[in-house]
Amino acid sequence: MATVNLGSIRFNWKGAYNNSTAYVVNDVVTSSGNSYVCIQASQGNAVGNATAYWNIMSSAGTNGTNGTDLTSTLTTQGDIVYRDGSGLARLGYGTSGKVLTTKGSGQNPAWETASGGKVLQYIFNHDNTEVAVNVGTTPNFAMGSRLDLAITPSATSSKILVMYNFGSVCSYEGSNLGYGRISVSNDGFSSNETIPVSGGANQVQSQYAHFGLNLQTSSHQTHNGLCCSFIHSPNSTSAQTYRPKFWTESGTGYIYINRSPRDNANDFSSVCFAYAMELEG
Repeated sequence: MATVNLGSIRFNWKGAYNNSTAYVVNDVVTSSGNSYVCIQASQGNAVGNATAYWNIMSSAGTNGTNGTDLTSTLTTQGDIVYRDGSGLARLGYGTSGKVLTTKGSGQNPAWETASGGKVLQYIFNHDNTEVAVNVGTTPNFAMGSRLDLAITPSATSSKILVMYNFGSVCSYEGSNLGYGRISVSNDGFSSNETIPVSGGANQVQSQYAHFGLNLQTSSHQTHNGLCCSFIHSPNSTSAQTYRPKFWTESGTGYIYINRSPRDNANDFSSVCFAYAMELEG
């Protein structure tokens, strides 16, 4: 049977061009970042100079401007690349905590401090101690320090989001209405105490109150939970401690927390939760 030599029916990759190598049709080589295909068998006919022997298959781009090689633009881990008014440009990795922002049409991006609202830290506390205290008319730390929230702002511009969730709390005895507020101190209540978010006419019994308490008429009644939240601007980097206070409209008033006034074995018992978050100003 006769044999027919079809020659190369596909490209043959030969690597970098070598002047001493004999090439045949459909051999492919590289030189200076370009690739060439042999169109006529030869040896010693350099690519790019003898178009009778070679056709260019692909051309190398210019480094750093067309995406083929950015090593001349990006120099450090974390760099990013963007287009400025004339070509590709490098934006360094920036400072830890900064965010990438755009300046709009015709402007370059930049690393900047977030404009505000970022949560910088948070703390949590809870307490299930059952409390029954004859607080009377003077604001009283009926829970002691068990539900304190102590947080140290990292900047004077920071805001503190304070949230208290009392599982159950009420006033009872002698038909006395009950009141409460959250006080704050920058020395752990050893001598300094202030009332955040106070002012106007929100006074009962000559005291500022943040919330009122349900007056229960039955000693075993399941009383409601209560939530109190606000944003405080301490304008300080000193530690801030938040603590709840309670009082009633007369000297015979009692406050009950995490329990019913009757407190029988079958009566409910609850838990109080508290949170504080530092928000970037």
